[in-house]
Amino acid sequence: MSSRPLLIELFTEELPPKALPKLGQAFAQGIHDALQAHGLLASQNQVEAFATPRRLAVRLSQVLSIAPEQSFTEKLMPVKVGLDANGAPTPALLKKLAAKGWENLDISSLGRESDGKQEYLIASGRAPGANLRTVLQGAIESAINALPIPKVMRYQLDDGVTTVKFVRPAHALIALHGDEIIPAEILGLKSGNITHGHRFLHPGPITIISADTYENQLAAEGRVVASFTKRRTRISDLLSTEAARLGASLGDDPAVDALLDEVTALVEEPIVYVGSFEKRFLDVPQECLILTMRLNQKYFPLFNPLSGALTHQFLIVSNMPTDTPQAIIEGNERVVRPRLADAQFFFDTDRKIPLRDRVQQLGSIVYHNKLGTQLERTERVRKIAAWISHALGINPAQADRAALLAKADLTTNMVGEFPELQGIIGSYYAKEDQESAAVVQAIAEQYKIRLDQPVTADNLTPTVLFMAERAETLVGIWGIGLAPTGERDPFGLRRAALGLISAFEQLTAGNVLQPQQESPLTIEGLMGAAALTFKEGSLDKSTVDEVHAFVIERLRNQLIQLHDRNAVEAVLAIRPPLHQVASRILAVTDFAKDPAALSLAAANKRIGNLLKKAEDQLSGQINTALLTEPAEQALANKIAELQPIAQMYFETGDYRSAMLTLAKVREPVDAFFNDIMVMSDDPAVRNNRLLLLAQLHDLMNQVADISRLEQ
Repeated sequence: MSSRPLLIELFTEELPPKALPKLGQAFAQGIHDALQAHGLLASQNQVEAFATPRRLAVRLSQVLSIAPEQSFTEKLMPVKVGLDANGAPTPALLKKLAAKGWENLDISSLGRESDGKQEYLIASGRAPGANLRTVLQGAIESAINALPIPKVMRYQLDDGVTTVKFVRPAHALIALHGDEIIPAEILGLKSGNITHGHRFLHPGPITIISADTYENQLAAEGRVVASFTKRRTRISDLLSTEAARLGASLGDDPAVDALLDEVTALVEEPIVYVGSFEKRFLDVPQECLILTMRLNQKYFPLFNPLSGALTHQFLIVSNMPTDTPQAIIEGNERVVRPRLADAQFFFDTDRKIPLRDRVQQLGSIVYHNKLGTQLERTERVRKIAAWISHALGINPAQADRAALLAKADLTTNMVGEFPELQGIIGSYYAKEDQESAAVVQAIAEQYKIRLDQPVTADNLTPTVLFMAERAETLVGIWGIGLAPTGERDPFGLRRAALGLISAFEQLTAGNVLQPQQESPLTIEGLMGAAALTFKEGSLDKSTVDEVHAFVIERLRNQLIQLHDRNAVEAVLAIRPPLHQVASRILAVTDFAKDPAALSLAAANKRIGNLLKKAEDQLSGQINTALLTEPAEQALANKIAELQPIAQMYFETGDYRSAMLTLAKVREPVDAFFNDIMVMSDDPAVRNNRLLLLAQLHDLMNQVADISRLEQ
């Protein structure tokens, strides 16, 4: 059947820029899915989404006017309900057929089908295909209703009576199948073929000739680049070209891409101009200048490509192409200058009070009404940092100093204006105050999402503060009943848990924590130490256990993306120190490939069940005189032979060799269970054999609970 392109456009007031990309894609997908469900899309159809500050649109390349006939088969009702004793249709059947539009269906054509209990009447045949004119309005409505609108507006239509809801007021609707207008009425708008171009360069109406001419007409007549993707690419190319011309760089901050998305959603005919500010402002921390330019003004700061230092120039993405842009450039420079001057004033004013003299002011800033002030929180973090320092065997003085000053910048003018710069600004002021490099670094990095570099002696202080801050947050917020629920995690506890995990990973990577060594620095110990810093009775009693389980669950989710799930479960089941987890999983993964692994896993599970049933009855030590059967003697001898070897490997952190040593016990274990009745009628013999199995169980599960490998 013949097909033609279909264009749907909804012309509106300015749409939310951060939501525009998702709105554009969702609108296009919604129209596509609705028409596909009706069989109106040809097999070679392609979808093209359009999104500008004032429009959502989609063009489907091959849409049928009428869908092909569709075969149908539908179970109607039991025969005894649909037909009377004479085989005539009952009122219930006639009503059902009428509801389906099958009033003229020959009753004798109905099939029958049994479900094993009773027979049903079956209607089958071919139904006419859907008509585009009939279904299009419903398709548009369903697409609009499914849009991920961040906040809905209510507004009144021109009739002064009707109120509708949408993300922004809508002014025009286009529905063109080829060059034919398809009737539809949405949000009080009747479909037509009229749109509007650039708000300033072509504010008047544009008559779209056909669905195929839409994009070109908007570009040529309306001065609008309709495709979000093409507009973004154009802006990116213009920015790169202009930066290269100036011998500068846009930087590699992920914020550049986010800003590119946002400005793409703000302009329809993009052009890039160069602005500048006085070099004296470069004395202000560059993060302040960058933030105000990106966040408040939507400018792209430029950087020295070699040093990465901020320059005094920036790029403006404008919606007004002109050969004489000086007025636009000067206007933007005029707007940004007071903001930079404010930043400079705040910076100069803040530096008059050292960070150490600001600490007591934290007593007037509430952290949480159940957890006290930021000063109280600071004292808790200091105590936790001291505990971590002692656990790592380092002098706690530097970490204590960092913890004392970490939140002091919350009292500054700069953080009051730019809360996103907490920690960063504090590090500048700490440096001005002649604090040590370690303290400065710790304050700057305290809000990092995760640690991504191995921890060495050079960055131990920042790591201690990083861990102490997250431990206090996890225990405190969880302990007052604010654990994450579903997708809601307003205090970032999941992120805090992942941050702690990354700290253990990087402490291990830098050999501060070594897998072959035990360490008092454990997740459970850290949570317990953190809990002791809170006032007695302020936290739920189960907080430490629950937070520990929460962190381990985050670790589990992370590990099963990288390793075999059974190996992960086997290791985590025995709750080893976190810094040993990775090396243990690798060892278990290797062991699982050994032919003996599954047999030993099954035996280990069996032993575990036996010991669990008899745990209250076990007593004493193994009596070798009671080991009279060859199979139990062989097992005891093999355990005695392998135990010191496996223990040596275990204590040196060679978990792989410890596990492979374990594989050698397979034959005597198999023979034992073949030949020996563990639950002997003689209580002494039974106890002795269970003690032997308990010794074997300990040997088998030093590295991991290998019974989990059988799952």
